[in-house]
Amino acid sequence: MHSHVFILFLIIMAKHPKEIKTEIIINSNPSKIWTILMDFNKYPEWNPFIRSITGQPLKGNKISARLEPPDAKGMTINPTILEVNNEKEFRWSGHLIIPGLFDGEHIFELIDNQNGTTTFIQREKFNGILISLFKKLLDDNTRRGFELMNQQLKIESEK
Repeated sequence: MHSHVFILFLIIMAKHPKEIKTEIIINSNPSKIWTILMDFNKYPEWNPFIRSITGQPLKGNKISARLEPPDAKGMTINPTILEVNNEKEFRWSGHLIIPGLFDGEHIFELIDNQNGTTTFIQREKFNGILISLFKKLLDDNTRRGFELMNQQLKIESEK
């Protein structure tokens, strides 16, 4: 009986997605910010969270990304690119081991504020039965990683 309750608990937890969303105003145009975001070769020079990305930024492609959240163990993921909307949106999706355990959809959005500034939004939507196990890591380390990257992107884009 207890195993049935545990399985039901896992199914219920899987139905409760989690999202982390951060944003920053950058005093630059979407074109310049997009160019920096898409220049994967330079990530090690400025990006404290996504230390590297290899692969071509084309819809449907698999890429390899090295994530290093502050004060946490880094990991390499191999997501599939879902969307490359020039100067507006870059989105990928990946999972841990097998789909359904811990899945994430990572999104970079650029909003032209029509006044010389751009709102950069970085967010991730998480689903899967293991989300609750990673809640503290997501709320603390991963969120801080997003914020550090946003700040460095702002510095890089405003040069």
